[in-house]
Amino acid sequence: MQHQFTGPSYTIGIEEELMILDAETYELSNSIEELLGAVPDLPGAIAPELMESVLEVGTNVCENTAEAGDQLRALRRLVNHAAGDRGLTIGSAGTHPFAMWEDQRIVQRPRYRDLVGRLRFVARQELIFGAHVHVGIDDPNKAIHVANGMRVHVPLLLALSCNSPFWRADRTGLLSTRTPIFRAFPRVGIPPTYIDFDDYSQRIGFMVESGVMEDYTFLWYDVRPHPNFGTVEIRVMDGQTRVEHTLGIAALVHAMVKELAEHFEAGLELSEYPYEMLDENKWIAARSGLDAELVDLPSSDAVPARVLARRVLDRMRGHAEDLGSADELEGIDDLLDRGTGADRQLLVWEANHDLREVMTEIVERTVAVEA
Repeated sequence: MQHQFTGPSYTIGIEEELMILDAETYELSNSIEELLGAVPDLPGAIAPELMESVLEVGTNVCENTAEAGDQLRALRRLVNHAAGDRGLTIGSAGTHPFAMWEDQRIVQRPRYRDLVGRLRFVARQELIFGAHVHVGIDDPNKAIHVANGMRVHVPLLLALSCNSPFWRADRTGLLSTRTPIFRAFPRVGIPPTYIDFDDYSQRIGFMVESGVMEDYTFLWYDVRPHPNFGTVEIRVMDGQTRVEHTLGIAALVHAMVKELAEHFEAGLELSEYPYEMLDENKWIAARSGLDAELVDLPSSDAVPARVLARRVLDRMRGHAEDLGSADELEGIDDLLDRGTGADRQLLVWEANHDLREVMTEIVERTVAVEA
């Protein structure tokens, strides 16, 4: 398999899937084509997703999270301005609290129509919004080591990023409802481990040759090597309403990847993490967010997610400082002190049980990005 794991290491890119909304009702609007034709060139990218009511923004390759943050704020401002000129606005969360997938149109792109043809109802009901972080790696075997090692961090990253407590106008009892919805897809969740890049190439090549998928981009695992970009991509997070939370999580991911890359360079072996316990931790995190008790692998001890998060955060601060991403970790401090996006949605909802008030809060906080 061809790859671009050639460096430089530790470059970073961030992608966000945003809601396109009617500016008055805050209902989703099937308006991606209008917006794609309305935005000027800007560092980063604006692209469609599966549904016409979803807009993806993505930064260019950046040196650190601070640079990525400047681009991400500019992208949010840009698309919100373009939306406002058309009676629209944008919002960011893991799910829209009261939208129905039956009202959403599939974009007119062969990839997505083929996807619906293959996955059918499973694809049509995937009305969810995520945040993805790419980190550059300079060696293919190192990339596999990092991807394998990041598996243990997936539940904690989900606990921090939970931002989808509502689905189809229902309070689900979960803090990341996006997680079980996406689980209906094939090739998702905690990824398998690979021995090295050759093992990865052979196993993915077998799947492609069998005809079950066109290429590795049809693997939607929580963590995946991305050979075309030369990155490891972390995909478990719900979309974040506040841009500072997106950047805080990205800075934490950035530091985690650096720690694991240095672990590989030192010739060390990863601990073995039982798949079933990683998967169980992820489920617990989706249900309870930062109020979860996660099993602190490789031990069998249950630890409050906040305690585990602070322990990991303290360990990562030095790496973040080396990367120039330390300031953005304040977003993690804010999540730990004041709660996740899901906690904040529920706080608004508890006042009047009014999901439009929840959407008002989501929109206001999504577009509140300083110039």
